[in-house]
Amino acid sequence: MVDAWLPYGKSEVCVRIPTRNFLGSIEPKEKSGVADVHAEILRSLREPFNSKRLGEIVKPESKVALVVDDATRPAPISLMVSTVLEELNVAGVKDENITLIFACGIHRPVTRDEVVKLLGESIVSRVKTVNHDSRAPDLVNVGTTKRGTRVHINRTFAGADVRILTGDVCLHYFAGYGGGRKSILPGIASEEAVRHNHAMLLDANAKSGVLNGNPVHEDMLEAARMAKVDFVLNVVINSKHEVVRAFAGELEQVFLEGVKLVDQMYRIQVDRRADIVVVSAGGEPFDVNLFQAYKAVDNALEAVKRGGVIVLVAELGEGHGNQDFYDWMVKYGDLKNVEREIKRNFVVGGSKAYYYLKALQKAQIIVVSSMPDYYAANVFKLKTARAVNDALNLAFDIAGKNGKIWTLPHGNLTLPEVKAPEETIVTTNS
Repeated sequence: MVDAWLPYGKSEVCVRIPTRNFLGSIEPKEKSGVADVHAEILRSLREPFNSKRLGEIVKPESKVALVVDDATRPAPISLMVSTVLEELNVAGVKDENITLIFACGIHRPVTRDEVVKLLGESIVSRVKTVNHDSRAPDLVNVGTTKRGTRVHINRTFAGADVRILTGDVCLHYFAGYGGGRKSILPGIASEEAVRHNHAMLLDANAKSGVLNGNPVHEDMLEAARMAKVDFVLNVVINSKHEVVRAFAGELEQVFLEGVKLVDQMYRIQVDRRADIVVVSAGGEPFDVNLFQAYKAVDNALEAVKRGGVIVLVAELGEGHGNQDFYDWMVKYGDLKNVEREIKRNFVVGGSKAYYYLKALQKAQIIVVSSMPDYYAANVFKLKTARAVNDALNLAFDIAGKNGKIWTLPHGNLTLPEVKAPEETIVTTNS
């Protein structure tokens, strides 16, 4: 037997896999964080890609807009902002001419307590901070993309002399990757622009790790070009939320440098697909609800055969995590209806219903969680098991007792890449 430990909430669970069934564990190639984050950020600002240094771009009288992530992202915002402010001050820019804009997209505004927690009192007392409002009446029209997205952006940003973005580059399940251009669209764009852009996730190329031909990414990039960004600071972080490297300079180059590093760490080559993938969403906070845990399912789909089984290990202490997600599952219930509704009226929670229903067309999903069976089975159409080894027995019943197994302990981060052609399971419950 092989004992495989998987993160679950704040602890771990152990799945016991017969050795003859076990293909192995698909693990990220983690890199350790830098010893001195401030020094690393400063280095990146002083060695920018395809750009002058920040101090050479601004003038002492410049009005500067600095876009920062909202509370849903793990980037070390306080250190990034304080280091950028240092550089601006050295160049003669006064604090009263700098505005920080939280890139809320269509998320809720950042609360006052969160602002202080994210930035620290010293920054909050120095510079003005505002929440982007995607429904504000005074958003500025900067053009329409080839794909018909009318790009309206934050007025403060559009009116600034120097426009700076910050954030982190990571895998994203329909934009390909987060970071870079994402700070403009959805970050500081209108709700209409975000909905129009995100509805393109129905395209086959709108998936994790894909940029070429990905309409969501290409549309975002076009919007970011229209917004006339002057300088970008992005970081890549590891699973412990430590900064591995910082990149600064011109928007597209910074983003692509970040993508290269993310690929080295989290795109993992495997030689075949399995009949069963046992995947953890990565423990807390990645498995707090079914909405968040989807990222792990999305990555597991790459490693499982068509007709196979995914065992999702996720505590789901908050249940489904999104009312629209729940409502769409109840109201529309099947993939075709959900697709039709996404084209008509994109909402984030609705898109998650689309993804789960699409996943269920490829594989059966057994969830090991604290979510009541009634919701998991009746609303979200998942099979349930109280313990991970019970789930594995159920998976063997479906895929056959000779079923081959991958484990994916950090499913939220790791993107398996299988070079073999797609295979389909032929169930033999012998």
